[in-house]
Amino acid sequence: MEKKRALRPVFSPNTLPKLNGFQKMGFFDKFFNREKKEDLDKGLEKTKEGFFGKISRAVAGKSTVDEEVLDELENVLITSDVGLDTTVKIIQRIEARVAQDKYMDTGEMNGILRDEIVQLLAENNTEELEDFDIPAGKKPYVLLVIGVNGVGKTTTIGKLAYQFKQKGYKVVLGAADTFRAAAVQQLSIWANRVGCDFFSKGMNADPAAVAYETTNYAIEHHCDIAIIDTAGRLHNKSHLMQELGKIHRSIQKKLPGAPHDVLLVLDASTGQNAQEQAKQFTEVAPITCLALTKLDGTAKGGVAISISDQFKIPIRYIGVGESIDKLQIFNKKAFVESLFEQ
Repeated sequence: MEKKRALRPVFSPNTLPKLNGFQKMGFFDKFFNREKKEDLDKGLEKTKEGFFGKISRAVAGKSTVDEEVLDELENVLITSDVGLDTTVKIIQRIEARVAQDKYMDTGEMNGILRDEIVQLLAENNTEELEDFDIPAGKKPYVLLVIGVNGVGKTTTIGKLAYQFKQKGYKVVLGAADTFRAAAVQQLSIWANRVGCDFFSKGMNADPAAVAYETTNYAIEHHCDIAIIDTAGRLHNKSHLMQELGKIHRSIQKKLPGAPHDVLLVLDASTGQNAQEQAKQFTEVAPITCLALTKLDGTAKGGVAISISDQFKIPIRYIGVGESIDKLQIFNKKAFVESLFEQ
């Protein structure tokens, strides 16, 4: 950074406020039990190891916040895939906070940083779900799923279907990704595995027609939920916009007001590339919620902070393991608490 920062004291345990009313495990309720907490902790292990290692090196031998410490902290956040814009916000908040506080030691940097991230994410006032439920009065609830190939889109659909089935809902999966034979086959396999209904018109069928008939199937067979898969490509924005628009219109013809949600699936292991995908998709499609996959296999989990802050679109689901039950509702407080828990 070109601008020189004044020498300031570092963080103190005496000045750390309560974090929006939650302390360790204090905010966990019946919807976020100990088993889910353990899955989340395990899923974030790689991110935590890299994150804390970098912070430790940044403050090694330091007792005051100077230009070097703040630069190092900024670098830690950026290389942890928190993103430049979100990192700048966090650093500015820490600077302002340190400027008005008395002497604090570097051992409390984690607590201060955690507090500021919680406050930042709390400003994204998007509604969070408490469990795998569907909105009242929307039956069938139609969920359109988009995302590029390889992000775990089909797997996420299968895991979602499993969670909804566990709640007692009747689910149908619609195979509107008709350009790849593997996509139709994989979705069929997931439907059989979960034990839910499946609708397909085979390869090369019109995706909009599949979406329409899946919605019709859900109505006629009294399904609670219809999850519709779509082709995963983003090489031509105008073509994607036209195709998604056509799918939307076809669903609305059969069920006004649907699809009720458009879910974009992103791969956390791609780091800032996931944020770039989110940027491109939000430019061409009315994304209402996000799913972040493969958190357990990456050290780039910090991208969740960046995506939540930058797009103000709720991250609704996160993948914290390979098994069928390792898809969770994203809880911002639980995520940050787990990230900073040592």
